Amino acid sequence: MKAAVLGLARRALRNSARKPQFLAPLVIFPTLFLALNVGGLERTTELPGFPRVDGFLDFQLAAAITQSLLLGGVAAGIAVALDIEGGFFDRLIASPIPRVAIVLGSVLAAGVIAVVQVAYFLVLGLAFGAEIKGGVVGVLAVLAIGVVAGTGFGALGVMIALRARNASTVQGIFPIVFVVLFVSSAFFPENLLSSPVDSLAAYNPLSYIAEGMRQPIAFANEAGPFLEGLAAAAGMTAVAIALSVMALRGRLRDA
Repeated sequence: MKAAVLGLARRALRNSARKPQFLAPLVIFPTLFLALNVGGLERTTELPGFPRVDGFLDFQLAAAITQSLLLGGVAAGIAVALDIEGGFFDRLIASPIPRVAIVLGSVLAAGVIAVVQVAYFLVLGLAFGAEIKGGVVGVLAVLAIGVVAGTGFGALGVMIALRARNASTVQGIFPIVFVVLFVSSAFFPENLLSSPVDSLAAYNPLSYIAEGMRQPIAFANEAGPFLEGLAAAAGMTAVAIALSVMALRGRLRDA
């Protein structure tokens, strides 16, 4: 089981490295969006009720990480869909490996890629003047939430790919990803969101994930937001993996 999962994860990572057109958008698009937000909305920090931060970059960095991780989930789904279209998935089914390893290998690869995504944005933020208020412990906290969340988003992408069975359908969820992200507090404080977005944000797991990463970046280490963010990420990941396994079983029944 372990060998099969690691082998499939290594294959997924090798394929990702060989296809930069799939990896590059995971950081390029959120980086451009981050630059536009920081450059055009810097004065929003002066609004009454906006949290006291050294700069808008500090506040937006967690949003960029969350956005990148969501795109990573889409990329993981596309990779699985391409395997289905290319026939590799059928060969896996015929091979003597545990079926659940097919899901876990792709999910593990998404988690590894998430480490790179989080590290990229932390380094980018530091390079342009952001300060990680939580220090080394804060960096580890951001990595913990980011990697768990990235793993969960990858599992959601795998589930969608197993249901859809083609890459174009998986790509079609791209706009939905941003709708869900924009009805969270990732880009703007929940107390300043208009109704009904503020109510939606209060129940959106992405709000807790983004806030959990934002706390050690823009403010200071605090157990409450970190634990809430980690719990939201872990809960979402557990549900996503379960849904992926269910989708795999459904795919096997139809095969």
